[in-house]
Amino acid sequence: MSIYTHIKPFVAIAVVLVCASALAETPEALVKQALQRNPELNFFVAEIAAAKGAVRTAKTVRNPELNGEFGYKNSRDNSGGTSGDGAILALSFSQTFEYPGRIALRKAIANHDVALAELHLQQFRFSLSARVRTLAYGISSAQQKSATASEVASRFQALSDVLAQRPTAGVTPQLEARIIDANTLAFRRQEREAELAIATSLAELNQLCGRPADVPLKVAAGKVQFSASSLPRLLNAARANAFDIRIRQVEFAQQGFKVALSKNERFPAISVGPFYSMENAIDREQRAGLGVSLPLPLWDRNLGNIATSKARQQQAEASLAMTEREVERRVAQHAAILTAKRAEIDNLRGDELAKFREAAETADRNYQLGAVPLTIYVETQKQYLELVGALAELQKDALQAAQELEILTGLKLYGEEAQR
Repeated sequence: MSIYTHIKPFVAIAVVLVCASALAETPEALVKQALQRNPELNFFVAEIAAAKGAVRTAKTVRNPELNGEFGYKNSRDNSGGTSGDGAILALSFSQTFEYPGRIALRKAIANHDVALAELHLQQFRFSLSARVRTLAYGISSAQQKSATASEVASRFQALSDVLAQRPTAGVTPQLEARIIDANTLAFRRQEREAELAIATSLAELNQLCGRPADVPLKVAAGKVQFSASSLPRLLNAARANAFDIRIRQVEFAQQGFKVALSKNERFPAISVGPFYSMENAIDREQRAGLGVSLPLPLWDRNLGNIATSKARQQQAEASLAMTEREVERRVAQHAAILTAKRAEIDNLRGDELAKFREAAETADRNYQLGAVPLTIYVETQKQYLELVGALAELQKDALQAAQELEILTGLKLYGEEAQR
């Protein structure tokens, strides 16, 4: 067996460790990667290209038509005698001219399709950034919770090991040992749940960033700082910047052009072009001139399409009004959530977490000395772990609300605190 066979497992482990350490990314770096590599972006880019192709089609003039007839003519008089025969030839060339303004209306409709495709791309980019950022901060919070649960569980495990070496006299020490063992198992379970949350979020985050789902990743995220804004300012910004409203506005304007186009299509297109014909039967006869083809709008006045387009316009107007109300409601709801969560976070910030960590360490030392009862010791450790989890949940809820407000209003009400 070669030396390479022996060292191969160690090389593989080293490569994995190097990759894991090299992939420590900040949330904003992950957002940039997602905006560059996410495969779903290609769908919206292709949609824009398709809409631009429709614009070229809408402004393109119809191709001219060339018609030809070739044949043989045989003429006879009433008595049945042949009076002449010979070749015949007829050629005509025509160009169709749309009614004035029709091509411009079709181009305007196609341009609005381009605008809609671009708005959908921008909306997806904002939504993608928000999702990646939420997952990244969620992984960071889960990493912190896992580390805290491991810290507390290790503290209980060490205490259990110490108690196991002491002789037990009486029921009380035995029950205390069982309580400590039970809490050790509970804290280990919370640690595993946090690790599971990391694994599931990591798979989605990797795919959003255009990477395989199993690529190891460590998120280096700092604390998020939230800013306040008045509800009237948020509502005014939403009316001007909300993607849903802007999309409905474009659709309503586009429907207006469709109504105008359906009215324009009441009038027919005209085909004009020269023609030439030649007969060489009895006598050599040639004809040349200018032909005009004009459909007569006697029965079809396009009234059905006009009524349909007007009804669609009314639907677009109603949809715009409903969307405006929906956006206002969502802005008010998310603003209330952000305000409430921000107030709770401010109450827990400062040295509160450090105080609870210090209290947990103090309770551990004093319980081993017999100065603190078991109930206080266990409750102190639980409260420390619950505080870490509560702060993570508050950060998550506040960040989601702030990002929803950013999508709705275009205002960024969050930012990562500067590292000291």
